[in-house]
Amino acid sequence: MKFGSFSVSEAKGMVLAHSVRTVDKTFKKGRVLSGEDIEFLSHAGIATLYAAQLDAEDMPEDEAAAIIAAALTGPHIRADTAFTGRANLYATVPGVLSLNEATINEINGLDEAITVATLPNFDAVTEGQMVATVKIIPYAAPKQVVDHAAALAANSSPALLLNPFRLKTAALILTSVDGTKQSVLARSETVIRSRLENLAVSLDSVQTCAHDEKSLMAALQAAPANIEMILILGASATGDRRDVVPSSIEKSGGLIRHFGMPVDPGNLLLLAELAGRPVVGLPGCARSPKLNGVDWVLQRLAAGMAVESRDIQSMGVGGLLKEIPSRPQPRDAKRKSDQAPRVAAIILGGGRSTRMGPTNKLTSDFDGKPMIAHVADAALASKADGIILVTGHEKEGVLKALAGRPMEYAHNPDYADGLSTSIRAGIKAAAELDPPVDAAVILLGDMPLVSSDLINHLIEARDPTDDKFICVPVVGKKRGNPVLWDASFFPDLLNLSGDVGAKTLMAQNTDLVCEVPVDGDAPLADFDTPEALRKHQTD
Repeated sequence: MKFGSFSVSEAKGMVLAHSVRTVDKTFKKGRVLSGEDIEFLSHAGIATLYAAQLDAEDMPEDEAAAIIAAALTGPHIRADTAFTGRANLYATVPGVLSLNEATINEINGLDEAITVATLPNFDAVTEGQMVATVKIIPYAAPKQVVDHAAALAANSSPALLLNPFRLKTAALILTSVDGTKQSVLARSETVIRSRLENLAVSLDSVQTCAHDEKSLMAALQAAPANIEMILILGASATGDRRDVVPSSIEKSGGLIRHFGMPVDPGNLLLLAELAGRPVVGLPGCARSPKLNGVDWVLQRLAAGMAVESRDIQSMGVGGLLKEIPSRPQPRDAKRKSDQAPRVAAIILGGGRSTRMGPTNKLTSDFDGKPMIAHVADAALASKADGIILVTGHEKEGVLKALAGRPMEYAHNPDYADGLSTSIRAGIKAAAELDPPVDAAVILLGDMPLVSSDLINHLIEARDPTDDKFICVPVVGKKRGNPVLWDASFFPDLLNLSGDVGAKTLMAQNTDLVCEVPVDGDAPLADFDTPEALRKHQTD
């Protein structure tokens, strides 16, 4: 591949390396220049440009990324369409990702043009979550190297494997001593039930008994036969293989597989087997929803994966969790920075405005200026850093209504397929901002009463150290818009579909939602019908 500055007249068929803007048109980098493009650029006075000229042995970036991604794709993993040299791979079911790290490293070592990035080995993932990405760094890669990479991926055992959650039922035994508060037991049950639900496991049986061998043996015997896994949370920590919990399991006919683990919190975990079912003696840290060694073991067990002593013993690298201030819950990927967070504002302005009739509501007059201009001005006056307008229906009219206000633009050609497509377009643009953003506030273009203060309240409410990742304004008991989403949710937002927003995603993560009380009706007031607009004008 040849790369450099070329005369426009000789650039036909080349890949544009840097975007070129003319008065009437923008040519984005990565575009394969056609004869029509060359003629347009020449008439616009562009004499030279930076481009890549592919040789016969080169494979275009999208084709190369797609081939490698396809070779990496196995059961329960799908590859998205390659775009700008990148092909993302997603989980189609929830489960645990396991990798052939040697194969991934070998592929990355073939040529600097080819990269494969994955989630960490044994990460628990949700349906639709990105698990890996293939990126071709230049605009092409040597075909021979691409074929070699694909062969390595296809012939490994396998390079990427998604183990779906298979276990469905579990039982919990809580032991107590004199002075154990009922509230502590109830809280422990709630946390463990939630932990299991994240793994698609139902807690079907809960027993409480005294912390002694006789009582615990009776509870183990009483566990329903259809239960696939038994968890024991003792009132007193297990300190030895001969302590109450392991001794009760052995005297019930069970086998102790492993005691202790090089993960902190989680050191005192006990793994056993009874009547063909895994039994997990939980350390005290299991009472907390924060990530600990228990989660790493439960995730693999729920996915039907074997957990041997050597597996637990290999968890030490990366196992020091207690010193991480933002130690996350199993579902989350929390981040902390000493600097103020960088938050983008995404304005959704691509809807068809069907309920307004022939008029586009976003360009309609609202108190002296176009409706969407109110939303844009509020975003520009807020603490948001990086304003993105998503266009779609009547793009030119919307842009004209904003009269050149300084912001980024992301066009959504699929706007007719519903709101989710505009959210995806906006989030994709936000994810590509440089420097990266920590979160994004999604604003609706037909809510002109939203103020910069409201946007700032949402930005200030976000607090990853206190599980505040989704910030939503609330009037009374009713939630409204806009909504702030932490960047850890960008992959989920990119997988929305249909003519809906992200309410389902919010419902799936209720423990991470921060409701921000707001005075006034701005978060609830949209104007998508002529009647609503007339009512406002006459009030």
